Amino acid sequence: MLLIVTGVGFIIHVYSVGYMKGDPGYNRFFSYMNLFVFSMLLLVLADNYLVLFIGWEGVGLCSYLLIGFWFRNQAFNNAAKKAFIMNRIGDLGFLLGIILIFTTFGSVDFSDVFSRATCLSVGDPTIVAITLLLFVGAIGKSAQIPLYTWLPDAMAGPTPVSAMIHAATMVTAGVYMVARSGVLYALAPPTMAVVAITGLITAVFAASIAIYQNDIKKILAYSTISQLGFMFLALGVGAFTSAMFHLTTHAFFKALLFLAAGSVIHAMGGGQDIRKMGGLKKKLPWTYYTFLIGTVAIAGVPPFSGFFSKDEILLQTFSADPVFWIVGFTGSLMTVLYMFRLMNLTFLGNFRGTSDQQHHLYESPREMLIPLMILAFLSAIGGVLNVPAIFGGSSFLEHALHPVFAGAQLLLHTGGLTLNTGVFLLVVTLIGILVMAYLAYQLYVLDGKGLKPDDANRRFLPHLLFQRYYVDELYRKSIINPLLALSGFLNRVVEFRVIDWLVNGVGRAMVWSGNTLRYIQTGHVGFYLFMMIIGIILLLVFNVLIR
Repeated sequence: MLLIVTGVGFIIHVYSVGYMKGDPGYNRFFSYMNLFVFSMLLLVLADNYLVLFIGWEGVGLCSYLLIGFWFRNQAFNNAAKKAFIMNRIGDLGFLLGIILIFTTFGSVDFSDVFSRATCLSVGDPTIVAITLLLFVGAIGKSAQIPLYTWLPDAMAGPTPVSAMIHAATMVTAGVYMVARSGVLYALAPPTMAVVAITGLITAVFAASIAIYQNDIKKILAYSTISQLGFMFLALGVGAFTSAMFHLTTHAFFKALLFLAAGSVIHAMGGGQDIRKMGGLKKKLPWTYYTFLIGTVAIAGVPPFSGFFSKDEILLQTFSADPVFWIVGFTGSLMTVLYMFRLMNLTFLGNFRGTSDQQHHLYESPREMLIPLMILAFLSAIGGVLNVPAIFGGSSFLEHALHPVFAGAQLLLHTGGLTLNTGVFLLVVTLIGILVMAYLAYQLYVLDGKGLKPDDANRRFLPHLLFQRYYVDELYRKSIINPLLALSGFLNRVVEFRVIDWLVNGVGRAMVWSGNTLRYIQTGHVGFYLFMMIIGIILLLVFNVLIR
């Protein structure tokens, strides 16, 4: 994780030098980015849940600052607030989980908690409650159903922010935390099932939405949500090493895709609608070839990195539950379709933008292209980190992470696949990839479908996917609008008519009493002596009466 945060982070920083050149907030941007790196390193280096939570909150704060970096645009401010609030919902569950850990084990140190947890029985209600609460925090941070809607809106920030925070590092913090707590999750089979099902549904759900989106960055955002779902699927079936392997390769190819998308946006003068692109291969050759490498990597084409990491997850899923494999395989095929659709509409065919944009198309500067080349290289060879033994590899990452996950694996007793079954599943996967890639080329290059603005409005399902299943509208009508109505009622009635009336009433009472009592202040000494005598007489009478 340190290598991912600092390595990929450094590459993105170099890219940002060229991308943010001339921006009036240039210095502020790098201040926020470095504060984020500090917080992420604090999260990764923590040896207890409390310090991890401090880093966890730090990256949430930096996410808010960077999403709303161009704060003069109110829509960007709203996106930043949305991300901050939805992360706080998840973080509340995470904080409650830490409190329950402390009350149960008397410590929040990883070593103490994990050693004492093994004394509890498998399926203990306390462990199940702790792991579920921790997973709520992971759902918010890693944008899983139902707390995923903030991530597509987070594309309001500069493209390097999308690559750094919302692809390579921050959103994977939830995966890291669950994997780091593997011993606890291995003791809670019900929670493992919840993690796997949540990840599986999120992977397919987000992939289906990505098929009919037209904003280049939002397609990649939904792709990120989907790939995070695959990581949680791996965690849920006990394949902790596979989840961390895919986290690593995903950091390579998704950062590459976001930065290449930034190069396209840079050339298009800020345009992000892929229906108004096309034919950019000739004008942006380096961007095209690096984007192509990222696309085939995420699609799982051998021998690129995504082939080893994502297909390893699918193989592990098949050994745990074949039904899960079928659903995950469907989501994997959707990945191929929407990524090749994105690449084809952006780089192939004829240019569909304005003539002014066409005349100003140019390749990005060197400081932006070199990071793309480095990430393309890592995306191409990253799979060698963990080639499985059944295919003649050394399983390097599995051996490296064995000390971390050994305790959890002993509790899970996960089985393996035979060579024949593994080969058969890989052949099926490769056939599926080829079919979906050909379908994307046939639909979006040869036939030219999906180019008209109203294309997604002609049929029910495409329109539903184009509108993202109306989840944001559902949240607005079922949660946001009732809360706004309640707050409006409390403001108009309780605040103004009750609280303000009481507070102002006290003030009016003080004014009235002051205006009334001021008449006894005559300034005549004789009157004051008379009142003193009257007071003494009343005290004597009162003293006699109470006896």
